[in-house]
Amino acid sequence: MAARWLYDSLKLVSASMPPSSSSATRATIADVAARAGVSKSTVSRFLNRRDELLTPDIASRVESAVKALGYSPSPMAQALSRGHSRLIGLVVADVTNPFSVAVLRGAEKACKEAGYLLMLSNLGDGGVRERDAIEALASYQVAGLILNTMGRDEAAVSAAARSGRPVVLVDRRHPGMQADFVSLDNAGAVQMAAAHLLESGWRDLLYVTEPVAGVSSRRERAAAFRALANGRAGMKAHVFESTPDKPDALVAALTEHKGRGRRLAVLASNSVTTLRVAHAVAALGWEFGRDLGFAGIDETEWAPLVGPGLTTVAQPTDALGRLATACLLERMDGLDVPPRQILLNGQLVARRSSMRTAS
Repeated sequence: MAARWLYDSLKLVSASMPPSSSSATRATIADVAARAGVSKSTVSRFLNRRDELLTPDIASRVESAVKALGYSPSPMAQALSRGHSRLIGLVVADVTNPFSVAVLRGAEKACKEAGYLLMLSNLGDGGVRERDAIEALASYQVAGLILNTMGRDEAAVSAAARSGRPVVLVDRRHPGMQADFVSLDNAGAVQMAAAHLLESGWRDLLYVTEPVAGVSSRRERAAAFRALANGRAGMKAHVFESTPDKPDALVAALTEHKGRGRRLAVLASNSVTTLRVAHAVAALGWEFGRDLGFAGIDETEWAPLVGPGLTTVAQPTDALGRLATACLLERMDGLDVPPRQILLNGQLVARRSSMRTAS
């Protein structure tokens, strides 16, 4: 599954880029100059639409040479000479995450409609490589940056400032970075899922999340769950931090909480923890909706296929990508207002995992 997400994302970006010819057959600006009998600087003036500096005869000769050789100037070379490009840089924490891929698609569509290409940098879930990614994209003269990262690399703030490019943050805040922020309404999503489980008859809720420290979206969701628990009489709530290296710990936590004799349901913080819960339930031989209630944040293509179908809160990923791009384009056009925060609502997709059935 991860390989497919990776393939789809890379295919998406590569499809956005213009086709290239091999270096052995592609005509160069020197070839055009030689055929037209002019200097390379003259060809450059023609390509940069400075025809007024050329006589009609020379302009005609250069145009004929360009057509005869099928010459196409390198967009990157043009960007380096002008100091800017038609590229927008997108840095993601982990391109195998379906959320990141879905946001990428929305951003790519918006960029294409605006006449820009999207250049992707994947951190591989590394929390301290954001600065390197920003500096690398800046070296390609991207016009702006969209960051969907962990927000843990303190050096990223200064790197973004040095780049001089406008920045928009998606999903995760970055301490100290003054930038527009586009995200799911995390508190609203958690409240929606928890309320649905309670209304469906579950009374003991276990919130399963990846380690919370240092990631703003995880902190916000966990805080919303704790706040909800404090305000609900008769509801028992617990938080469990899951890590990939300790799958047995999640199995033990589920067994312990269910052994207390109450109606236990899990609220998973994202698609990663949803998959871990599904593995644990399979290992225990349980059935969603009968032995355990379930709702999770993030809709995935496999959610309807697990057990009786998993209830989710779908994120508006396409809209997040499009809005992030729209905010960036406004900043690139000179909009000068205080940093904006745009929070979008999730949508509950109710399936049988949250509907209590007889044991």
